[in-house]
Amino acid sequence: MSGGRVWAAVAGLGAALALLWYLARTDAPPREVPYSVAYGWLRDGRVISVELLPDHLSGRLAAPALVDGEAVTTFATALPARDDGLMPLLHNRYLELRVENVPTGLVGVLASLAPWLLVAAGWWWLRRARGLPGGRLPGGLSRKARRFDRTTTTPTRFADVAGLGAAKRDLEEIVTFLKEPDRVGRLGAKVPRGVLLAGPPGTGKTLIARAVAGEAGVPFLSITGSEFIELFVGVGAARVRELFADAKAAAPAIVFIDELDAVGRVRGAGLGGGHDEREQTLDQLLAELDGFDHRDQVIVLAATNRPDVLDPALLRPGRFDRRVVIDLPELAARRDILAVHVRGKPLAASVDLGELAAMTPGFSGADLANLVNEAALHAVRERRDQIERADVSAAYDKIVLGDPRDAHLSERERRRVATHEAGHAVVAWALPGAEPLRRISILPRGMALGATEQIAEERHVTTRSELEARLAVWLGGYAAEILASGEASTGAEHDLRAAMQVAEHMVAHFGMSAALGPVYYEHHERHAFLGHRIATDGGPSDATVHAIELAARELIAQARATAAATIERHRATLDRL
Repeated sequence: MSGGRVWAAVAGLGAALALLWYLARTDAPPREVPYSVAYGWLRDGRVISVELLPDHLSGRLAAPALVDGEAVTTFATALPARDDGLMPLLHNRYLELRVENVPTGLVGVLASLAPWLLVAAGWWWLRRARGLPGGRLPGGLSRKARRFDRTTTTPTRFADVAGLGAAKRDLEEIVTFLKEPDRVGRLGAKVPRGVLLAGPPGTGKTLIARAVAGEAGVPFLSITGSEFIELFVGVGAARVRELFADAKAAAPAIVFIDELDAVGRVRGAGLGGGHDEREQTLDQLLAELDGFDHRDQVIVLAATNRPDVLDPALLRPGRFDRRVVIDLPELAARRDILAVHVRGKPLAASVDLGELAAMTPGFSGADLANLVNEAALHAVRERRDQIERADVSAAYDKIVLGDPRDAHLSERERRRVATHEAGHAVVAWALPGAEPLRRISILPRGMALGATEQIAEERHVTTRSELEARLAVWLGGYAAEILASGEASTGAEHDLRAAMQVAEHMVAHFGMSAALGPVYYEHHERHAFLGHRIATDGGPSDATVHAIELAARELIAQARATAAATIERHRATLDRL
């Protein structure tokens, strides 16, 4: 903690203690009475305690006394300049006597002013913390954006970013504007001032933003949306102003705001009202985006996983008026990404990057980097000099299935798990529309007691027959258990959950039900407090929801019948397996 922050904390604590001391001192002030009245009470023995100051005396009576019709318990009176009988009187009476010496001169003045000075210091610190006028924000509350340029880091180039060909083509215009602004201006073109990078987590949004700065050779100022939000209202807006002032001073430059949805969500959409600090910060961000001059060579790049929750004012032309989709990599892009991540690592000839790319549909760039790193760690544990195919396979199993478990299953449980997984495998092998088998295991890993892995094909559109085959494969384990032992077990829970979700989507979203027809219903909206949309009054009626459930249940029943019939036809194969 810096010295300034320590002194600020001490001042705040001192102000709080001084305020408490003052409030305690000001409870029930004593009644001022003439000196003769107070002297009479002392002489008659009616006073039980006395506090004596150089020019003042206060005391407490044993019983209330009437003064001008008012009952008095505590009293105070001014002392005469000289009274030789007072001190003997106080000594002769059996009462509690407390003498307090008040400092005089400069020391006394400072002692009397100290509590008020502490209160003033605490108030000044709070005003500074709230970002009100009076200088820069104090130490911990002013958080500058991280700046990267050629003098501090090695620049990232487009060649360092595998895949993302369409995104690179869109962002090359930004590079051209930053490197050759006159070339763009001659044709009267206007380069977008704000570019929104939207896509799933781990797809390389931050990396390609840094690559734009590296290609253009300009400073790169990076900050996350959550860093704008602070306890005190107004701090976030001050940080936005400071960020854009720094960017304009460093122009040509790129401002990168990661996780824009943390500050750019729709205003007034929260339950119970909006968040003042977040909305003020968003308003300031909108004002700064509008405040660009055509001569300002500053480009704002922002990244988010949730473009659907952003405020429409943020996305209108003139602000973030271009959206670049950073999607999950395709097969060729995954192979290129793997080649980047294995660069500099000793790789055995048995590792085929093309085969590994085919095994990992749906993996993001971050997932692929993690896969390569896990394979390297496995090779270290096995004391190998190279990353072998077995290391890659073990890393894939660790990521997809989880770590091996020490689950001690009985003979009867092992046979039931084997029957369940064999049912999945037989149905996947026999049905023409099912995805090909890759491997079957009855070794407990992660949360599963066994697994049947299929080679997921690169599909952008899935037909009804393919979805029905997928449902039948999921129900294959359940049907095999019923056929082999006459009863089901709890091992089918995950399969039934996945099958029911797909069946409901087929009915409510894909129009694959004869009973409901080609319609789309918002079915099973997620809870608002989990960060998703909240169900509205325009959702389906209870009758429609019931119809969706009946149609989904019918699809599940058909899939179970298909799986049971397939296993009956190949019962000998099931038993051998």
